[in-house]
Amino acid sequence: MNFQSKLSATNRSPEIPESEDVYGWLTGSWDLEVRRFRGEGPAEKTRGEAHFARVLEGRAVQDFWIMPGVYGTTLRVWDGSIAAWRVTWINPPAGTRNELIGRAVGKDLVQVGQHADGTPIRWMFRDITPDSFRWTGEALSEDGNTWRLEAEFHATRRG
Repeated sequence: MNFQSKLSATNRSPEIPESEDVYGWLTGSWDLEVRRFRGEGPAEKTRGEAHFARVLEGRAVQDFWIMPGVYGTTLRVWDGSIAAWRVTWINPPAGTRNELIGRAVGKDLVQVGQHADGTPIRWMFRDITPDSFRWTGEALSEDGNTWRLEAEFHATRRG
């Protein structure tokens, strides 16, 4: 068997409680409308794509995001000891790596962590339907109270 067939999985691992399988619905391919915010200027608008799959015997959900300046991957691994998902994002073209903890909060998926420079971040999947979602990436401002929007993605499922 080849690498891809060994990596991929078709089902959730029984080690993950069904109620905690909060990322499984993402499997498949998505088209993205992207807005990125840098400084005080207008948002940079672009398009992209994202692809999600279960991996590692169903113990994780991995994705990759493709858009100008971004060819990165996220690995979300269930950690029963904290009853949450450990999330690692890596974007080699930008030299970016973030570590977060993800959980369902109401109808949203909330992932909290920090940028490499220590700035607290909050990444959220919102407005979730079977065929669409809105993903927002926020960073805590220096005032320690205000969340600043860094990026927003509107995703639509392909096919």
